[in-house]
Amino acid sequence: MAEQLTLNQFVVGSSPARGTNFMRKTALLFAGQGAQLVGMGKDLAEQYPSARKLAETADDILGFNLSKICFEGPLEELTRTEFAQPGIYLASWMAWAALCEKHPRTEFHGTAGLSLGEFTALSVAGAIRFEDGLRLVRARGQWMQKACEVTQGGMAAILGLDEAATRLVCDETGVTLANLNCPGQIVISGAADRIPNAVALALERGARKAVPLVVAGAYHSPLMSSAQPGLAREIAGLDWSLPQVPVIANVDALPHQDVPNIARKLVDQVVSPVRWEDSVREFIRQGFNSFIELGPGNALSGFQKRIDKTVEMLRVGDLESLDATVAALQIAP
Repeated sequence: MAEQLTLNQFVVGSSPARGTNFMRKTALLFAGQGAQLVGMGKDLAEQYPSARKLAETADDILGFNLSKICFEGPLEELTRTEFAQPGIYLASWMAWAALCEKHPRTEFHGTAGLSLGEFTALSVAGAIRFEDGLRLVRARGQWMQKACEVTQGGMAAILGLDEAATRLVCDETGVTLANLNCPGQIVISGAADRIPNAVALALERGARKAVPLVVAGAYHSPLMSSAQPGLAREIAGLDWSLPQVPVIANVDALPHQDVPNIARKLVDQVVSPVRWEDSVREFIRQGFNSFIELGPGNALSGFQKRIDKTVEMLRVGDLESLDATVAALQIAP
């Protein structure tokens, strides 16, 4: 059953690997919205019973065929926030389940996720059951979809401009920082009619590139505040526990410390910048030297290359990447 796919099935601890001078301390990283792609999780479900069971359970819980949308699309439907969020959550959990089925002694010592991925990270770390997390991200997606529909929001990626300079651009054009992904890549968010001015000013201030994004709304900005009350009610109605390993929160790049603050940070996250670079650096400060990105896409692996190339970066999103990661994990000391 899906409810058995919790932390107690897997291994928490340290193991030697890649030679006597290398001791893995591993964090699992989970994809956020925007990573969705048609076919995500399909080959894993076909090959691994644990992944297939999660897909079947998700369909039963939600009362519609989410797995079919993930596996077959169409992309227009999968991209809708209300389907993308539970779909990515499911595909990420399927990647984790397949990894543990193929390599049962997989060990991890912390988790984090980009925006939506933080909910997956908390679930895998034992703070909330798979089923409750699925219901929660489905509701989160619906509330955020509604917020997008009642506002005219937009986002843009700013490349090659540091945080201080980008913050000044935001202040002068009335938009906000949304994602601090990695050195040289920041996403801004705000009213759709203000984004072009912000893009132009960023280029004037020295940005290498500034590109408006095709998105449904202004995520991680005050324009999403109408989603917060509904999300808060959903969170309050669920049974939470302290995660069994550190889970780094998006809003402050620090580990969740207690259950009440988990709820507060998840609600704040809707309108606050995602401090992804700082989150990864916090892990590295704590001695983490190995990361596994789980779920569709490879954006987090790309960010990692710009944050710190010296750490091990693995990925599981399909059969090919799963095999490559297991081969790396099996390298003997």
